[in-house]
Amino acid sequence: MQSPDFVILYVDQPQASGKFYQALFNREPVESSPTFVLFVLDNGFKLGLWSRHTVQPAAAVSGGGGEIVFQLQTPGAVDATHMDWAARGLSILQTPTDMDFGRTFVALDPDKHRLRVYWLNDAGQP
Repeated sequence: MQSPDFVILYVDQPQASGKFYQALFNREPVESSPTFVLFVLDNGFKLGLWSRHTVQPAAAVSGGGGEIVFQLQTPGAVDATHMDWAARGLSILQTPTDMDFGRTFVALDPDKHRLRVYWLNDAGQP
């Protein structure tokens, strides 16, 4: 069975969103044009940022309908990442919270796409 390895977000300004993710990931995009920016992360995951104004067929939705999720190794790392992202000026939708699966918080990118950071506790293990 095929496994997904690439997510595309529809964004208002790919170059501005590219700068946001460049700072967040601390890496340069592998591709950049006025309508599309692509990042390839260390684990091989690809994130594309495509202009919502040029995507075909036209996109019917914008940010907030899903999440990009980042797993961290400790609850302290979740709190430290929250402090770092808040200091960078990211909009925080949910401050660090203990939930049934572990510790988590949610931030927003410039297009209101949700960015969830979490640590999975033992109860959350499959």
